[in-house]
Amino acid sequence: MFKKLYDSVLVLSGHPRAPQYLVGVSFAESIFFPIPTDVMLLPMMVAKPAKAWWFAFICTAASVAGGLVGYALGRWGFGLIEVWLQTSMYHGAFLQATEAFDRWGFWVILVAGFTPIPFKAFTLAAGVVGMPFLPFLAGSVVGRSARYFLEAAIIRLWGDAAASHIRRWVDWIGWGVIIAIVILIAYLTFLHPG
Repeated sequence: MFKKLYDSVLVLSGHPRAPQYLVGVSFAESIFFPIPTDVMLLPMMVAKPAKAWWFAFICTAASVAGGLVGYALGRWGFGLIEVWLQTSMYHGAFLQATEAFDRWGFWVILVAGFTPIPFKAFTLAAGVVGMPFLPFLAGSVVGRSARYFLEAAIIRLWGDAAASHIRRWVDWIGWGVIIAIVILIAYLTFLHPG
């Protein structure tokens, strides 16, 4: 299933507008879009390894810009999305994010930017709790760029070998992500409500 999706995205990554689509997906993923940018980024890097650094840069810039919109929504427009958030699958992650900001601030946003944790929940939470803007921006830039440039480095260093490993393991990775999301939702819903 995931190999078909991966192969389809690999074909689409050759489209002349693929970089613009990558910017749109990266921007939206930091605010509301549920699918990680890597689903599009990695096949694009594999298809055009010489542009891997450029793709990492535009992904980082668009993701941080989307994060700033998420921060602004949390800071000044939380009332507009509060009802939606309470009924969404991100509510538990949002509550944990707000608690984490009170304790660790900058480090939370840096880790959220680097890991597959839903970054959007943390951008909103940072705005809601009033995290200072410059540490938020710095954590977002460092976390997001570390993630995307690491992926670019892997593709540039190991090229076709990395591409074949990604394709070979894409089904396992895809199902692993789905299982991790289900476990997280179950944990937040049943074992750690509210």
